[in-house]
Amino acid sequence: MRAGRGYAGRVKEKGRKVIAQNRRARHDYAVLEEFEAGVALMGTEVKSLRLGRASIVEAYATVDDGEVWLHGLTIPEYTHGSWTNHEPRRTRKLLLHKYEIERLIGKIREGGLTLVPMSLYFSDGKVKCELALARGKKTHDKRQDLAKKDAERDMARAIGRAAKGRARSLR
Repeated sequence: MRAGRGYAGRVKEKGRKVIAQNRRARHDYAVLEEFEAGVALMGTEVKSLRLGRASIVEAYATVDDGEVWLHGLTIPEYTHGSWTNHEPRRTRKLLLHKYEIERLIGKIREGGLTLVPMSLYFSDGKVKCELALARGKKTHDKRQDLAKKDAERDMARAIGRAAKGRARSLR
């Protein structure tokens, strides 16, 4: 058997392993649509990500000249890297289909919409970024969401107590 034959197409890792999430994004933005994009990375960046080290809290994406770029993503330098190590906060290219990019350009031009990275993860061994097309929330919208979440939590607790037979008596 020749070298390399039979290995093509096999994936070492199966499934989805989350590296970093932007939990604050759902609080600050109303998500309209989500996209999955590949991320163009250097070797030491992937090794650093395999250690679970990344931050997408301050990250955002832009569309420039028909290409999508991710700004503000922090991937710390790989500890065992040499002179080939990467710059931690460099701009990285996102890989999307052309029709997806054209659709994003059209939606962003409508105004008031931004591209926010929601999570960074490994999908079958490849690094992917979940991008959301989102509109910023106003302060009163955030308060309404928190009040709604609290009410749902209280209802779930009451239902749980009633199911256990420990319903509070109404006095």
